[in-house]
Amino acid sequence: MENTRANRVAEQMKKEVGEIINQKLKDPRIGFVTVTDIDLTNDLQHATIFISVLGDETEKEESLIGLSKASGFIRSEIGKRIRLRKVPEIVFKFDEAHEHGNRIESILRKLNEE
Repeated sequence: MENTRANRVAEQMKKEVGEIINQKLKDPRIGFVTVTDIDLTNDLQHATIFISVLGDETEKEESLIGLSKASGFIRSEIGKRIRLRKVPEIVFKFDEAHEHGNRIESILRKLNEE
């Protein structure tokens, strides 16, 4: 059974976290970050936030470190914006789906050329 409340909260969190990262955070380590998805547990206690970062590998790692350091601030901002009894614990991870899709596309393109 699909938990619609968790999905609604995850979508709202996705919007709010993207806004917080782009407008509130002043850390120079954080580059151009896009929130691609949020995986929220059914009990709304833990949230895994998937991000994509524009740049090379060092910029991606620095952005992930900066976001991890700012997770407490982001969590408190979410608590102010969304009415929940308990704000979920936040973990940031890279969204590898886009890079994986690009790699598959390049392999298929090479096969078609041969």
